[in-house]
Amino acid sequence: MALLERVSTLLRANINDLIDKAEDPEKTLRQLLLDRENQLLQVKTQVAIAIADQHMLEKKKREHDEAAAAWQRKAEIAVGKGRDDLARAALDRGLSHQQLAAGFAQQIEDQRTEAEIMRANYGKLQQKVRETEGRCEMLLAQNRRARAVSKANLARAASGESGLARSLEKMRMKVLADEVTNSATRRLLDDGAPGALADSASDPLASDPLEDRFRRMDREDRIESLLSELKERQSRTA
Repeated sequence: MALLERVSTLLRANINDLIDKAEDPEKTLRQLLLDRENQLLQVKTQVAIAIADQHMLEKKKREHDEAAAAWQRKAEIAVGKGRDDLARAALDRGLSHQQLAAGFAQQIEDQRTEAEIMRANYGKLQQKVRETEGRCEMLLAQNRRARAVSKANLARAASGESGLARSLEKMRMKVLADEVTNSATRRLLDDGAPGALADSASDPLASDPLEDRFRRMDREDRIESLLSELKERQSRTA
């Protein structure tokens, strides 16, 4: 998201300052447009990476779902052959895959939200870059006209007007050129910056051996419950 903010800052750059300081304003503005295109390409790349990460998470979730289903089938086979020990082990393994799949499901939801925000911000940024290109082209044309008028008036002043008249005319053209330039760029400098997406994380609790024993006991109870349900289903279908 920091990249989006940097590009937005570039879009609000003071074009007048660039023109005033540049030996060749037209060359400077065209380089500025090229820089914006390169920044936009970087943002597009980041959006593509976010979408690719989402697809990777979805693939991992499918793998764990399939593994959980496979271990459930193995537990059913073990029960059918009277091997409760193997059934318990299979149910334990399947439960682990179910828990991992649930974790990936939450990550997928978070990644999908982030990718959608980045994609929306990229669309807005792309539109602003296009608007900037048009306004810079307009500004270039106005700058060329202003320089042409200034040169014409200087030539006219050198042809025989009084010193006071020449000074007043030169000042008037300077003020007019500044007004034209400022008017053309005012709208360009009013755009805002997209917001940033905030990340959140939580630290895991420290491991406690006694707590681990209770958790293991709860897990064994759950596996026994699953085993009982499995046997009951098979006995009803026998």
